Amino acid sequence: MATTTPVHPVDEVPPVRQLAAFGLQHVLAMYAGAVAVPLIVGGAMKLSPVDLAYLITADLLVCGIATLIQCVGFWRFGVRLPIMQGCTFAAVSPMVLIGTTGGGLPAIYGSVIVAGLAIVLLAPVFGRLLRFFPPLVTGTVILIIGVSLLPVAGNWAAGGAGAADFGEPKNLALAGFVLAVVLGVQRFAPAFLSRIAVLIGIAVGLAVAVPFGFTDFGGVGDSDWVGISTPFHFGAPTFHASAIISMLVVALVTMTETTGDLIAVGEMTDRKIEPRSLADGLRADGLSTVLGGVFNTFPYTAYAQNVGLVGMTRVRSRWVVAAAGGILVLLGLLPKLGAVVAAIPAPVLGGAGLVMFGTVAASGLRTLAQVDFKDNHNLTVVAVSVAIGMLPVGVPTVYEKFPDWFQTVMNSGISAGCLAAIALNLLFNHLPAKGGSAAPEPADLADGGSEDAVEKPREEVV
Repeated sequence: MATTTPVHPVDEVPPVRQLAAFGLQHVLAMYAGAVAVPLIVGGAMKLSPVDLAYLITADLLVCGIATLIQCVGFWRFGVRLPIMQGCTFAAVSPMVLIGTTGGGLPAIYGSVIVAGLAIVLLAPVFGRLLRFFPPLVTGTVILIIGVSLLPVAGNWAAGGAGAADFGEPKNLALAGFVLAVVLGVQRFAPAFLSRIAVLIGIAVGLAVAVPFGFTDFGGVGDSDWVGISTPFHFGAPTFHASAIISMLVVALVTMTETTGDLIAVGEMTDRKIEPRSLADGLRADGLSTVLGGVFNTFPYTAYAQNVGLVGMTRVRSRWVVAAAGGILVLLGLLPKLGAVVAAIPAPVLGGAGLVMFGTVAASGLRTLAQVDFKDNHNLTVVAVSVAIGMLPVGVPTVYEKFPDWFQTVMNSGISAGCLAAIALNLLFNHLPAKGGSAAPEPADLADGGSEDAVEKPREEVV
């Protein structure tokens, strides 16, 4: 009898009904973050409501295309893991500066296109850096990703940053109710329903929010049924040296963040990231960013909130996230559908976000459980890296007196913590110890997945 090769969970294709439900759950988890970037940039540039709506639909369309490239992949583009793509927040400040003082949207799009091409070219270089990400570093980075996202969920739960009723008890009560529904479904519902606990929580929360006046569907009637984003809608891109340099710094930051997200998903899905697959994932980021510059939107990166959803639901199929990409394409082509999703109140998303983002942090702790903390400096590496990563999260204005390029790198807790973890791991575990002992062999460093890659205690070496 012929034996069939077992399919890895990442490559399994669930039934259509499950694809749609799981995919919609991923869309709802990232929608608020996806539309926030065009809203912030467009609002700072004082664009008209029509232009703002255009930016949002263009963003959703390219989000979907970028997600399909990353999950499905072609040739050397796409990591082929359940990774959701969206606009990076690391680019917000530089883009606002470029848009308001340095040439408007055409200058933004010119710098975005150049940054995307740079990411494509630098992807193989970053792929070779994977050996600097042993469990000590990856666990720390995943922990920082989760903890740095928790304030986002907190803002949503309180009503959304800048909301007139921010912090009202009714908002927190609604978020708490959604959290209780998500936990209840996960604990007591059948297996399939427990995997869409976030979707059920959001649906039930929305059903409760409507009669209590938490949301308004008036924008749905004002939206068009069909909207297509055309290349260079706001004019041909222009290329300014200062804008390009700032966006290249953003590109390095997003590549660092994406590396952490890809490694996290690789850990959760039992498909470890290799140098080649990391390069393929970063190359997809670069291509998506180029498409963003062409189709009137912004740089793209992996979305950490969806990493948490993968860990929480244990649904590892990349085709689920590919289905989410297809839904985003529809939302980008049908603005009326996008307006329906946009009407979900922030507290509903906040209740679900607390579970998802906490799951990311817990996954980091699980990875760190593989690390040996006895008679070495690994605890110091984790402690200082988390502290540096949390500094801009807890004190957002801590670096405001520093140059713009420094703020771009360090204001992202994820990139700051990641760089700190890499540097400290090299300092304590891979540089020669006192007494002239040699650093570990490159093979040990490349191994990265075992505790043997950590240098012996210095007392033993000496």
